[in-house]
Amino acid sequence: MFVYNSNITESSISLVDIEQESDLQRKASLIQYFAQKSRLEVFEMIRKRGNGHWGGSSSCTEILFTLYFHIMKVNPDYPLWEERDRLILSKGHAAPILYNILAHKGFFPMDELASFRTINSRLQGHPCMLKTPGIDLSTGPLGHGISVAVGMAIAAQIKKLKYRTFVIVGEGCLNEGQSWEALMAAAKFKPSRLVIMVDYNKVQLDGTSEKIMSLDPLNDKFRAFNLRVAPVIYDGHSVMSIMESWQWAMENRDQPCVIIYRTRKGKGISFTEDNHQWHGCTIDNDAFTKGKKELEEKLNICLHEIN
Repeated sequence: MFVYNSNITESSISLVDIEQESDLQRKASLIQYFAQKSRLEVFEMIRKRGNGHWGGSSSCTEILFTLYFHIMKVNPDYPLWEERDRLILSKGHAAPILYNILAHKGFFPMDELASFRTINSRLQGHPCMLKTPGIDLSTGPLGHGISVAVGMAIAAQIKKLKYRTFVIVGEGCLNEGQSWEALMAAAKFKPSRLVIMVDYNKVQLDGTSEKIMSLDPLNDKFRAFNLRVAPVIYDGHSVMSIMESWQWAMENRDQPCVIIYRTRKGKGISFTEDNHQWHGCTIDNDAFTKGKKELEEKLNICLHEIN
């Protein structure tokens, strides 16, 4: 249980604290706070630009932040370092949150986020590996991510390198047949440093996944493809739960792993959660005012939970 510390203020903590923290519970609460801060910043960024994908960005915020500030081995000063861990955001429309986290990690200046979706910007609507530091694969067309991730993981195996390959997929990716062909290849070649992470928010562009193309029971489907699947579906909005999922992955690292996270599209704002209309749309004045207030309230709660 987190203990309220009245001495904790926003100005008294920084991202450096995450890197230096040895207590796992406190580290989780720090990441939880900064992930929520990033969610608020992305909401403001999309509002300012007038377009962008809020729903899918907000559903994978904690997963991505925990990856970059607890799990992955990367070096912002050398973004093409051969032994770095790879991250493929197969659901490339969630680029706003990835850009925000890459900026916080130091891959490019924070003020560059203001150029999001402008002409000649390195931060386009979907990630581009040819322009943006920290992007390992240009994504957008759903279904390509697992295929390339399998290739990257096999390459590590062949070259005897120790980097891990992480791929974040959503239901849209898994509706594509190519994903399941790639999963068969993963089961056959068994690249041991491949981690497939499912952002399972059950809402897509045009409605619920149940209505469009249900994937349940998803864990059984992965197992039927002879893949090692986590025994539980983890809470994708709890940093501690994500850390626990990583502990499971480390205990099962002799072959590819699949981890399913239950998330909510539009997480953090009551009227955007589980609402497909917020997959990607303009944030008007009323929605911005109400949404920002809710996000700030949750950010304050996260701040108080840092013990």
